[in-house]
Parts: sequence; C-alpha cells; structure tokens
Amino acid sequence: MSRVNPTTAQRSFDEGRLMQVLVAPIVSEKATHVADKTNAVTFKVLQDATKPEIKAAVELMFKVEVKGVSVVNTKGKTKRFGRSVGRRDNVRKAYVTLKPGQELNLAGEAA
Repeated sequence: MSRVNPTTAQRSFDEGRLMQVLVAPIVSEKATHVADKTNAVTFKVLQDATKPEIKAAVELMFKVEVKGVSVVNTKGKTKRFGRSVGRRDNVRKAYVTLKPGQELNLAGEAA
C-alpha cells in the first residue's frame, strides 16, 4: 500500500464541497486556550466531513499549512421547554493544528 501524494489528494476534492465543510469557527474560552497552547484552531464542521476534507478546506480558504486534524463528535443534549421535550443538534468539532510559523486570525485585532 503506497501513500498518496498530498497535492494529488487536495485536487481530488470538489471545491464547492470544501467551501461547505467548515460551518463556523468556535470562539470559546476552551478553544482560545487550545489555540494559545498548541497553535490549533477550532471549527464546527459538517457531520459527514472527513479529516482530509477538513485539512484541504482550511488550506484552501485560509492559505495556511495544516499539520494535523483531530475530530470530536459531541452528542446533543436533551432539554425540556415546559412540558415539551426537545433535543439539541449533534455537533462535530475539528481541532486543526497549524504548522509552526503559520497563523490564523479569526477574531480580527482584539486589544
């Protein structure tokens, strides 16, 4: 079994699909702490997004080099609203680690 050249793997994805893979950046206390500590950015992604797709999407949209991608599936909580019971959506988060020297500023300048 041979490894696929990363440049060939990038080209095999549909660009329209890659534009939809990243749903939103996650800006929270935990995500900020992870970003400071490990140079990783957190995104909410589609439920069926794969790690190579996420990597290609981040590299395409933000013009940065990605070192690795970790994915977490979070189950939605069941919540009550008076008598009725509802459920939050399941969320898939991607922690995208950038190569040293690469930077991705989502929030703009905060001083």
